Amino acid sequence: MRSKMNEPLSVVVLISGNGSNLQALINAAEEEKYPARISAVISNRNDAYGLQRARAAGIVCRVLPHHAYETREIYDQALMALIDSFDPGLVALAGFMRILSANFVEHYSGRLLNIHPSLLPKYKGLNTHQRVLDDGEIEHGASVHFVTLELDGGPLILQSPVPVLADDTAESLAARVLNQEHIIYPQAVKWFAEGRLKLVDGVAMLDNKVISTPYD
Repeated sequence: MRSKMNEPLSVVVLISGNGSNLQALINAAEEEKYPARISAVISNRNDAYGLQRARAAGIVCRVLPHHAYETREIYDQALMALIDSFDPGLVALAGFMRILSANFVEHYSGRLLNIHPSLLPKYKGLNTHQRVLDDGEIEHGASVHFVTLELDGGPLILQSPVPVLADDTAESLAARVLNQEHIIYPQAVKWFAEGRLKLVDGVAMLDNKVISTPYD
C-alpha cells in the first residue's frame, strides 16, 4: 500500500512513553528508499520522552491527554479525528498504553499495527518479562501483529525469539527483547508500505501467502 505518486507511505505513530520503537522507525525512515515516512507522533501523555525524539527528527507532535475526556469512546473519537487529519495509510502503536475501543479498531482495520514484548499468543498484556521468568520459560521474544478487537490477539506478522539466560533479570531480558523489537517493527512497516503485507479476511498475508509462525 503506497501513497499517491509512489511517495512514501504516511504513518502516524502513537506513543505513551520512552519511544524507543518510535526511534527505530525514525531511523529506518531516514534510510534511502525506505518506503514509509512518519507524518506525526501522537501521545496521550505530555511527558512522554518519545515526543522529544520526534521533535529532534523534525516530526510533527501532538498530545491528546486521555484524562480530559469522560469516556474511552469519546477520547477515541477525538483521537481518530486527530489521526485522520494527517491522512495516514498506516497507524503504528509503539508503546501506546491504552486499550482501544471497538470503533477505533474497526476504523483502522487492516492498517493498524502493534509491537508486543512476547512470543504471542503467549503472555498477552503487561509485565511479560517477569512473567516469563516466573514461569521458568527458556525462550522469550517479540511479536508484530495486526490489531483486532482481541487484546494482543490479532494476526501475527513477524516474531523474533531470544533465549532466557540463567542469570536473567526482568530488566536484562527486556533489553534483549527490545533489541529485537527495533529490528522487526521497521521490517513489518516496510512490508506494509511496499504493499506486500495485507490483512485479508482476518488473515495476515505476505506476498499473497498466509503468514505462519512457530508460535501460533
